[in-house]
Amino acid sequence: MNETTDTAHSVTEAAHHVVVESTNTFRIWFKSFLTWDNLFKLISALVVLLILWIVYRLIMRAVRKIRNDKMTPQRYMLIKKIFNYAFYIIIVMYILSMFGIKLSAVWGAAGIAGVALGFAAQTSVSNLISGIFVLGEGIMKVGDLITVGGETGTVDSVGLLSVKIHTPNNQLVRVPNSSIINSNLINTSFFSQRRLTIAVSVSYDTDMQTALDTLKKAPALCPTILTDPAPAAWFDGFGESGINLTLAVWFNKTDFLAAKNETFVAIKKVFDEAHISIPYNKLDVSIVERSANN
Repeated sequence: MNETTDTAHSVTEAAHHVVVESTNTFRIWFKSFLTWDNLFKLISALVVLLILWIVYRLIMRAVRKIRNDKMTPQRYMLIKKIFNYAFYIIIVMYILSMFGIKLSAVWGAAGIAGVALGFAAQTSVSNLISGIFVLGEGIMKVGDLITVGGETGTVDSVGLLSVKIHTPNNQLVRVPNSSIINSNLINTSFFSQRRLTIAVSVSYDTDMQTALDTLKKAPALCPTILTDPAPAAWFDGFGESGINLTLAVWFNKTDFLAAKNETFVAIKKVFDEAHISIPYNKLDVSIVERSANN
């Protein structure tokens, strides 16, 4: 029993001795750190960090003010990310230099790491670089109707890696930025006005000039159709079942469905009033009666 007690007492004394030595070591280090030189370095570092933070906030405030006047949300996001990354990189570099770490060694390690990451994530890097070009060009914005890679939808977000759209069937489609750069993109909403062309045919027994003049009356019956640019109609060839004509009308991009429906209704109405028939494919069936002897 006495041996067990002595052993426990020895362990306790050893632990206490270790704690005391560690505390003394920390005190010695802390006292050596608390010098006037280190204090001035700490104060100057805090002052520099404060100045950098104030400059960063002033720049971001100026960028937000420009955004409200002339900048699109996509370009604002790109500039904001660039300033954010630049600010944090400067802060990290400054703190590392305070601790005596050579920046040349850091840049060398960063270069090696960058090469390794580049081989490991070529697709992501490609999308990132492509995203910078997409945001910089300003070829689309949130709410635009685009077609790319066989997909058509409304833009929900434009990021550094991808563009997210939702189709007319309300399906989410993620389009990598590299696909946008490497393929043809159609932005239906880029301009404020759009043109709609509708092909129509009339029978061969219709007077051609009458048919053309009648077709030109249709746009006047459509409230959403613009008069500037003016609508246009022309002959487009002789088809198998009739004479082909084309009507082209302009409208504001927000009135697409209304303009399309109104134009089709108006064409049918003016043709009916002028007694002009729109031909359609017919199938003639002949029934031949045969005698019972045959």
